[in-house]
Amino acid sequence: MTKKERVIAAIQGGPVDHIPSGFWLHFPETCFYGDSAVKAHLDFFRETGTDIQKIMNENLVPCDIPIKKAADWKNLKPFSRHSPFIVNQVELIKRILEQTGGEGMTLATVHGIVASAWHARGGSAGYETGSSLLAAHLREDPKAVSYGWEVLSDGLAILTEACLEAGADGIYYAALGGETYLFTDEEFETYIKPHDLKILKAAEKSPYNILHICKDRLNLERYRDYPCAVVNWGVYEQNPSLQVGAALFSDKVILGGLDDRAGVLIDGDETQIKAAVQQVLHTMEGRRFILGADCTLPTEIAYSRIHTAVVAAK
Repeated sequence: MTKKERVIAAIQGGPVDHIPSGFWLHFPETCFYGDSAVKAHLDFFRETGTDIQKIMNENLVPCDIPIKKAADWKNLKPFSRHSPFIVNQVELIKRILEQTGGEGMTLATVHGIVASAWHARGGSAGYETGSSLLAAHLREDPKAVSYGWEVLSDGLAILTEACLEAGADGIYYAALGGETYLFTDEEFETYIKPHDLKILKAAEKSPYNILHICKDRLNLERYRDYPCAVVNWGVYEQNPSLQVGAALFSDKVILGGLDDRAGVLIDGDETQIKAAVQQVLHTMEGRRFILGADCTLPTEIAYSRIHTAVVAAK
């Protein structure tokens, strides 16, 4: 089987020659854009052997309109196909696909509404310590924030459609906001979920989309009816186990199994990595499953470690 055939078979519930895998990481800042970004992706795909070829997205929603207080959200301007962050990401996808020929299952990263709201106010880093600002703004002026987030989700829907038209097989939707300590269930249902669903609807022509539910202490129930083929979340971040999540998302493929920031993939030897992979596969036996990690791996991790895990799944 080819890499793409293997992932499609796993998603469709057909026979596979072995369990497919999907791992990714943020490349160094010097490899965010242009030729360096293309080369970094190609080197990663070729050296790790992963079946899913996830194209990272450092072309973030711009923070060119200052957002210092809640009312500032109403000042955001609509995006179009010609917005630079969309044009640049589409160009990156096309250039990578020219080199890979679509060998693996190629997924385009789309940052969800909460992540993009954080980026729009200049928060490209430090989400863990400053995300409460988004909730505070929402509670202070829900009308202004709702308008701003509507502008963002419209732009992200445009980005999603453009990525698929550029040749991506599907999208990897990075969802935030499911943390129980950040937004209430009611706030999530009213102010976040509709935007998530709008963006995912723009991806509905693809049957291969992955929903990544990011961060810790999640209420996975909030995402139970999200349209996607594959679900991934941080098992090792005070969240439900693979088995519990698999029962919740009984109609989805589960991706994950390995810790992204600690454990054997980070500091174990080859034998320990292989053993950990076999344990995960045993745990998920009988379920549609793709081997991966909780989230992005450390930028500095040796690709040989990832390759060991990929080979162990065979």
